[in-house]
Amino acid sequence: MRQSSVRGDRSRRHQPDAQELGWDDSLYEGRSDGRGGDGGAAVPEESGGHGRRRRRRGRRILRWTAGIAALLVLGTAGAGYLYYEHLNGNLRKGILDLGGGGLKKPEPNAFGQTPMNILLLGSDSRNSKANVKLGGAKADVGRKPLADVQMLLHVSADRSSMSVLSIPRDTRVTIPECTDPKSGEKYPQTTGPINQSLQHGGPGCTVATWKELTGIYIDHFMMIDFAGVVQMADAVGGVPVCVDGNIYSHDSKGHGSGLKLTKGEHNIKGVQALQWLRTRYGFEDNTDIGRAKAQHMYMNSMIRQLKAGTKLTDPGKLQALAEAATKALTVDEGLGSVKKLYDLGGDLNRVPVKRITMATMPWSYGPGESYVMPKPGEAEQVFAMLRNDTALDGKDKKKKKPAADPKPTTPKEQLQVTVQNGTNGAIQGPVVGRASAIQGQLATLGYASAGTDATLIAQADTTITYGGQDAEGDALAVAKALGLPKSAVKESSSAQGIRLIVGNDWRTGTAYPEAAGGKQQAEKAPESADALNGEDKKACMKVNPDYTW
Repeated sequence: MRQSSVRGDRSRRHQPDAQELGWDDSLYEGRSDGRGGDGGAAVPEESGGHGRRRRRRGRRILRWTAGIAALLVLGTAGAGYLYYEHLNGNLRKGILDLGGGGLKKPEPNAFGQTPMNILLLGSDSRNSKANVKLGGAKADVGRKPLADVQMLLHVSADRSSMSVLSIPRDTRVTIPECTDPKSGEKYPQTTGPINQSLQHGGPGCTVATWKELTGIYIDHFMMIDFAGVVQMADAVGGVPVCVDGNIYSHDSKGHGSGLKLTKGEHNIKGVQALQWLRTRYGFEDNTDIGRAKAQHMYMNSMIRQLKAGTKLTDPGKLQALAEAATKALTVDEGLGSVKKLYDLGGDLNRVPVKRITMATMPWSYGPGESYVMPKPGEAEQVFAMLRNDTALDGKDKKKKKPAADPKPTTPKEQLQVTVQNGTNGAIQGPVVGRASAIQGQLATLGYASAGTDATLIAQADTTITYGGQDAEGDALAVAKALGLPKSAVKESSSAQGIRLIVGNDWRTGTAYPEAAGGKQQAEKAPESADALNGEDKKACMKVNPDYTW
């Protein structure tokens, strides 16, 4: 994550002002209610002072979108309020997925909506003077960075809720084969801590690792380094946090972030905010589990601050932050412009604080307690909730159950059912012939018109999609014939006919596995996920007694 010295020198010599750069007016157009893009009062086009009007409107939008920006972990959306076109050149961009799993994007629901998943990464890079100063460990200069912070931000299809799931950096996982897009070096499949995936070609390999582990499709990634975190924390003017005792994250062995606070609530910013987010020694059991919880508290508090009206009002500071933040930010190619980040921020801002949930993947210790692993059953329960667009807070509106299932409308021998093999994956590899096997089983059950789609994809759960309510009865009948649960049947606005995707939960046989069929779709995250609601203002970090003073 080395900074360009030429670019850095140029920005130090001259910071262009708003008039030199110009505003991107397309960001404010298209509103039918006569209001500007910031939701403020409209300014008549015929009024005088055109330059002043544009600057005032620009400042309002900068303040409003700064609040949206903070919804992304550790300040990764610091670029979300940056409207200067030249800043697009500051953004580093990378390939979204370096794996070969072929995971399929979820079908849109009956209303044409799809959920959005963004992988948020915090890099421990020491490959710049600023990062070495902030992160210490000079011996690590030149080392490939690790992704020590990893959170998946899931926004529901209707944008009514947001669930953030952390995976501890030392979680032992299978890292799929990845090829570095810059050097061409191929990294073979291996087993190791999930934070090492970043060293296997960049963020795209971390995305591939998450997809293989969770079965969740990932739309975008964002990664930020130490310097970017400090800049964002300074910009928002500090974030309130709480500790239940005096803490000093430091010991004689050099362990600790240096965080030193007295018992109670503190408004932290800048380097102190970075210390809070990096603290492991001093919180709870001195592991990444406590660190993730502290990060969740920080994020929730920042969101509450900004939603309540915290403002970024100094144009000069905003401009300096814009330069620093975009230089610290790495995004996938699909988010590689300021305009796209702005649009993303608009989606995130629709989620009310009370429907934001921060959680940690349920985990258990491996041998010797030297690393953690996904907790059997409960980790998959959380992954399945996000795959099925179920909020972790358990507050989704319950669908009214009909008195009786709708009846089939097409004789089964005439019903067109397309069967597709969804057992592809970079780690397990595909099971050849699954679509043909299940199509044959359907034929024996009387579905003589069932056919196959030879396109191989990856999907965790076996599903049946249909388009239009008239086809619901037919889809449910197919599910019942094969022993699939009703939860496997989903209406999609893009579905053409009835499509059965045989997922990785059904890799053998023609009878749907009893264990898979018996899975109850959870409506709330298990206790082991240690979920924290966005409105919880009483949350306070527990200080480890070995790191108090």
